[in-house]
Amino acid sequence: MLKEYREKAYAKVNFNLRVLPRRADGFHDIESIFQTVNLFDELTVTVQQEKKCTVVCDSMNLPQENTLTLAYKAFCEAVDFDVPGLLVRLKKGIPSGGGLGGGSADAAALVRVLEKICNLELSDIQRDFIAGKTGSDVFFFMHCDSEGRGCALVSGRGEYIKKIEARKDLVLLLIFPGVSSSTKEAYGLVDSYLQGENKVEYPDFGQLEAIYRKNPKEWIFINTFTCALCNKYDEIKSALNALKKSGAEYCDMSGSGSTVFGVFTLEQQAISISNLLCESWNCLLVQTL
Repeated sequence: MLKEYREKAYAKVNFNLRVLPRRADGFHDIESIFQTVNLFDELTVTVQQEKKCTVVCDSMNLPQENTLTLAYKAFCEAVDFDVPGLLVRLKKGIPSGGGLGGGSADAAALVRVLEKICNLELSDIQRDFIAGKTGSDVFFFMHCDSEGRGCALVSGRGEYIKKIEARKDLVLLLIFPGVSSSTKEAYGLVDSYLQGENKVEYPDFGQLEAIYRKNPKEWIFINTFTCALCNKYDEIKSALNALKKSGAEYCDMSGSGSTVFGVFTLEQQAISISNLLCESWNCLLVQTL
């Protein structure tokens, strides 16, 4: 009987996400805090005879080349080992295209499984090589703990990771506005926004962790994508306004959107507000990890 490997891939949210102007190589530098939450995809992996990574997902049609296949190929390049072929069954719990890092988390989770199958531990250099071949957000997930949980200051295109102690006292109410905006479109909107006369005062990158330690009511984090996407999508703006009026201690959009979140330090308050907002919005309560 073939051995099955099961691995959770946890979602992330961004607290602060400053996007800097496009670089000469087409990438953008960012300044952010990434934090995992207890919303996850689940991978079930078995070894197959064919030397390739086959991905099956019942809930969505994945392109033939995706973050899982890219991570598998990069892993094969990174190690001096005869890597077996894999069949990956992906059960989605993280909404696709919501700015929660689902595809990147899946890639890192597959690498953790490959380490178990091959009975090896990658070096940081190997992890970064795989991330560089797979996607910018993958750098963060590749440097989370052995279960894929963590919190870090992230800069550069995403490759500079400074781990920090995660707050586990925060409850987040996620709202999914029902807007689909691709990463490509979101960055296009950001480029237009940054070329305009918009003046935004972002917190200094060196102060992000100190702000993160404060009560969320005192947070001054800003997400460049929020400013850019709200100009086009009224649904995102309305979801944020609903969270602000609800009494959330802080609210913003995660990543390039379109998921928005409200932060609470009192679980019962978060539950009460969730019950109210879920009458009008697609909502979910999650806990920071």
